[in-house]
Amino acid sequence: MNAFITGGAGFIGSHLAEALLAAGHHVTVLDNLSTGAMENIEHLKAHPGFRYVIDSVTNEPVLAELIDGADVVFHLAAAVGVKLIVEAPVHTIETNVHGTEVVLRHANKKKKLVVIASTSEVYGKSTDVPFREDADLVLGPTTKHRWAYACSKAIDEFLALAYWKEKKLPVIIVRFFNTVGPRQTGRYGMVIPNFVRQGLAGQPLTVHGDGTQRRSFCYVGDVVEALQRLVAEPRAVGEVFNVGNTQEISIMALAEKVRDLTGGRSEIVTIPYDQAYEAGFEDMPRRVPDLAKISHLVGYAPEVGLDEILTRVVDHFQKT
Repeated sequence: MNAFITGGAGFIGSHLAEALLAAGHHVTVLDNLSTGAMENIEHLKAHPGFRYVIDSVTNEPVLAELIDGADVVFHLAAAVGVKLIVEAPVHTIETNVHGTEVVLRHANKKKKLVVIASTSEVYGKSTDVPFREDADLVLGPTTKHRWAYACSKAIDEFLALAYWKEKKLPVIIVRFFNTVGPRQTGRYGMVIPNFVRQGLAGQPLTVHGDGTQRRSFCYVGDVVEALQRLVAEPRAVGEVFNVGNTQEISIMALAEKVRDLTGGRSEIVTIPYDQAYEAGFEDMPRRVPDLAKISHLVGYAPEVGLDEILTRVVDHFQKT
């Protein structure tokens, strides 16, 4: 199989490339390095089945050629992270919506299978937890930029499913729930790498809000396994799937775990959302996936628990 990954030098993309190569596939990645990094794929360069291109998905001649040579397209390129979304809403919307539109349009010419990376953010302020793929999406007002990312990814989903319905382009949509692991940076607000970096440096661990908000974290290796299983299953086409882990923890309890794992020297401090992001920032009290659909179809079940995830992330930071 020839796989093409947009955003392939990013956190999830680089792990996916690694796994596909290990499984005997050929992999081409495209990345403009806005959030990805060459060090993420440095160890793959010598592999005979690997190729990388430093460019943007909006460079249509380049994109078209790379899609033509692929059997499956994993569209992971996106503006990510709450901090970036709040600080650069125009970039977020344009990158996510236009980038996806370009990928779908060119993939449609030869009906290439496209996997669209979406997010648990699309569930918005819904309190119907655990979130099920066919549940209503509840977004905040357009005056709050915090919801621009969720809305842009929902548009990506609508557009992909429209291509499937109207043009029979095979698409699969995956909604990631807090994917974490080695190579993830805290650059744009990702909580676990930020906590680990602060803890190893003996700095205060900064919890946004009061820390009672609850999240579920999924190891990147489990996410990559889910992606590989879905593209191998014809019945996944035209469907939306949650990909995550159902193990919940409060952000305050998470901070305590990280503090203990990194030497116990750090205090834990809370920062109001208004100070961390912007005035009137809204957050969800819980974000947990219902995994029944993907489990039933491809037998997906996450294998790496939170304690092991944290251990691996701490080890990665200590080695880099």
